[in-house]
Amino acid sequence: MRAVLIALTDELRRLKASGVKTIPVSEDSLGTLRRLVAEEQAAARPAPSAVTGPPASEPPVSETRPAESRMAVSTLREPANAAPRLLPPPPEVVLPAGDKAVRWQALRDLVLQHPVCRAQVRPGKNVVFGVGNLDARILFVGEAPGAEEEQQGEPFIGPAGQLLTRMIKAMGLERSDVYIGNIMNWRPALTPRADGTQVGNREPTLEEIAFCLPFIAAQIDVVSPAIVVALGATAARGLLGPHNVRTMGDVRGRWHDYRGRPLRVTYHPSYLLRKEADGKVAEQRAKRAAWEDFLSVMERALLPITEKQRNYFLQ
Repeated sequence: MRAVLIALTDELRRLKASGVKTIPVSEDSLGTLRRLVAEEQAAARPAPSAVTGPPASEPPVSETRPAESRMAVSTLREPANAAPRLLPPPPEVVLPAGDKAVRWQALRDLVLQHPVCRAQVRPGKNVVFGVGNLDARILFVGEAPGAEEEQQGEPFIGPAGQLLTRMIKAMGLERSDVYIGNIMNWRPALTPRADGTQVGNREPTLEEIAFCLPFIAAQIDVVSPAIVVALGATAARGLLGPHNVRTMGDVRGRWHDYRGRPLRVTYHPSYLLRKEADGKVAEQRAKRAAWEDFLSVMERALLPITEKQRNYFLQ
C-alpha cells in the first residue's frame, strides 16, 4: 500500500506542477484517507515499551489537506463488496537473455508461479497470462480475467473474447496474428456466496493494477508490437496513468504514446455486448465507434481496408 501511495503522491505533485489546483473528493473518500493514513502510521510505530509507555497520539488529518491527498483517496476507493486484498509493492521483472520465445517463456513461468498471483486465485482456478503471436504488430490489452478466463487460464475466451475475435477477423486478421493480454493476471475477487462461488465481476483496484502492471509491460517489451490497443478504461488507466483517464471520452478518438509506441484506446468488447440491451440503434452506434478505432489501427498498421470494411455498422 505504501508503494501505491507514494506513486500516487508523485503523480499528484506532477499534476500540481502542471497547474491543477483543486480536485473534488467526496466525504466518504476523505474518511477512507483517514483510515489509510492511520493504518500506515500504526504500522510505522514501534511497539509500546514498558519504560517509555505508549507513543503519543497522532494529530488528526487536517480537513484542509493538500490536493495530492485528496486525489489519492478517490483513486484508492474500492467497491463495497470487494474481497480485501493487501498486496506487496509491484515486482521488478528481470528476464534472461535470449530470443523472444526464451524471454516470453521465462516471463510466463514467473507470472504463473508467482506466489502473490497464485494467492489471489480461488481453488481450482488459474492465473491468466497473455497469448498470441510473439511477432504481432498489434497487441491488445484488456482489463482482467472473468469466470471463463480464470477457469481455462487464457484471456478473452468468454463472450467478450468471442466478440473480440470476430472484430479481429473483420480487420482481415486471425486471432493467431495478434497478441492479447490483460492488465490483471487474476480475476478480481468479490466476497463469495455461501457455497464459495463468485458471481459477477468488478474493476481492479489501483493497488491490484499497480502490482500486475510490470507483467503486461514486460509482455509488451518482449513482443515489441507496432501498435498497442487498450480495451476499455481500466486498461487505458493502467497504461496511461490513472489520473490521465477519467472517462473514455477523454482518451478515445486520438493516438497516445505508451513508452515510445503508439497506443489507441477503444471500448471493451463487454461494453459493446451490454449495449445490445439498449436497442439496435445504441448497439450499432457503440460498435461503429469501436470500429472507427479499429479502422485507425488498421491504417496505422498499413493493413488494406476495403470499402465494405469502412462501412461496417453505418446506419
